[in-house]
Amino acid sequence: MKWIDSHAHLDDRAFDKDRAAVIARCSEADMGILTIGSSLRSSQAAVRLANRYRNMWATVGIHPHNAKTVDEAALAELRVLAHNKLVVGVGEIGLDYYRDLSPRDRQRSAFQQQLALADKLELPICLHNRESTDDLLGILKAASKHHRGVVHSFLGDETLAEEFLALGLYVGIGGPLTYPKNAILRQAVKRVPMDRILLETDCPYLTPVPYRGRRNEPLYVQVVAEEIACLKDISVEEVARHSTENATRLFGLSD
Repeated sequence: MKWIDSHAHLDDRAFDKDRAAVIARCSEADMGILTIGSSLRSSQAAVRLANRYRNMWATVGIHPHNAKTVDEAALAELRVLAHNKLVVGVGEIGLDYYRDLSPRDRQRSAFQQQLALADKLELPICLHNRESTDDLLGILKAASKHHRGVVHSFLGDETLAEEFLALGLYVGIGGPLTYPKNAILRQAVKRVPMDRILLETDCPYLTPVPYRGRRNEPLYVQVVAEEIACLKDISVEEVARHSTENATRLFGLSD
């Protein structure tokens, strides 16, 4: 694999009309894909997709928006799903204080429970953080001094990047890096070592410039790679190589 989109939502209904064609384009580009669970239903769909298509893997987890659905039955179902050999992580888990679609206390509880699940299953985590950094870091540090996983759609500054890196985490970089207003993010990415960066799209969301306004899809990680290459004054091929090696190492992927 030349490329890996480390965070896609290919079960999303935005792909219902042409999902197979989108995935075929990825195959032609030598691209692997991690399709990410955000609820029990989407986790089940992610596992089905991973089992159907080559060079695709799944994570299973319940997004903070859906934290109020996390109970013992849901956690038991995630454990069952995680036994599939193509499930390589627990996520998308974390906190979201921007939309607050689940009460914050339920978000924190669901996050802690799923962190414990990932630890028991010995799987890396895929983290969601939106306007919740202090609580997210507090929960992570209380659980362990070191974590295997990635901060999905990292949008912070250099100081926050250093805090996540110190915890052993990778940073996922996607379309927002290309947005004109994100100069602070671009400065942070310049400082993050290439051996700790993953490429991602979060498709169908967060489409990069110049495709913003359209549906995002995995192939657009190449646009993100071009931006990183420019920031770090290296080749796009080097960005592709490092990010693919990183994702393969973190999630234990095999071609």
